[in-house]
Amino acid sequence: MKNKVYYIKVEDNENDEIISEKLVKFLEENDLLSFIKPKDLIAIKTHFGEKNSIGYVRPIVLKKIGDLINTKRAKPFLTETSTLYRGNRSNAVDHIHQAYTHGFTYENTGMPIIMADGLFGDEETKVDINGELYKEVFVASQIEKAQSLIVITHFTGHMLTGFGATLKNLGMGCVSRKGKLIQHSTAKPSIKTSKCTGCGECFKWCPKDAITMNAGKASIKNSICIGCGECLAVCKYDAVGYNWSETYENIQKKVAEHALGVIKNKPGKVLFITFMNRISKECDCMGKYEKISPDIGVLISTDPIAIDKASLDLFLKKTGVNIDKKAFNIPYKIQIEHGEKIGLGSSEYELIEI
Repeated sequence: MKNKVYYIKVEDNENDEIISEKLVKFLEENDLLSFIKPKDLIAIKTHFGEKNSIGYVRPIVLKKIGDLINTKRAKPFLTETSTLYRGNRSNAVDHIHQAYTHGFTYENTGMPIIMADGLFGDEETKVDINGELYKEVFVASQIEKAQSLIVITHFTGHMLTGFGATLKNLGMGCVSRKGKLIQHSTAKPSIKTSKCTGCGECFKWCPKDAITMNAGKASIKNSICIGCGECLAVCKYDAVGYNWSETYENIQKKVAEHALGVIKNKPGKVLFITFMNRISKECDCMGKYEKISPDIGVLISTDPIAIDKASLDLFLKKTGVNIDKKAFNIPYKIQIEHGEKIGLGSSEYELIEI
């Protein structure tokens, strides 16, 4: 039987409060949070947005969902994990400050923020999986400990995986620093010396000091580089390149296998909600915004593969082209195919428009 993906259609630039009211009404009327029991600790995984980004799911949405969970006498909290790269979200203190600047305060959401991977991103729980690449993965400890998980995702393009949606939010966003390092370890950048201006931005932001400046040009030491992509993000001169043919397949498979570890021990206790509005070329980590599609809607499912496949199909229907023609020209379906292969879910789904 095909798993259901519910679709709430929205108008372009529709008000966030109206969208959240539609969503909560649907969740309540169809009892999609029936798996939540009194006194359960409910992790709501979201993305607080990097400095200057505007695409993230807004605090009002989280408040409405949290209020609904509270009617079940459960205990919801907002959660995230630290980034590998230096910036506003590389440790718990800075990350929470960044969340506050975007309005994710207790006053606005009614929920505390509890970082899932601790102060420095190193609090983790090993989860055994029967993957193709890994037999075990390292999940952020508080996500593993929570009784239930609600994954709030903002659909975007992505420079390493082609698109970022539920699988990316799970596989990269719900694991510890070690899990992130493992996933990035094969993605090694290089400097295009003809384009490098010697501005030093990549040197400044490299989290592992793998970049040096020699004769006014940047140079990357591959033995130290962790492949986090920060140099690519901060370079304004297209001087950082990747050998995509060596990286896109592995990193997407790694994302899928880590996603499996995140939800493995929560059968029937996870709900996925994907927002397809303010769709940008790059993910919300980038701190910049380029809209690539009219707003589409909100998707809800218990199947992470089905909801991501439905998201891609709706993007194609709305824009007339696949995501790689609007964002990054790299293969992007590997994560779907591999996730289905290892038992994460099914790409065959029933779309139910609300």
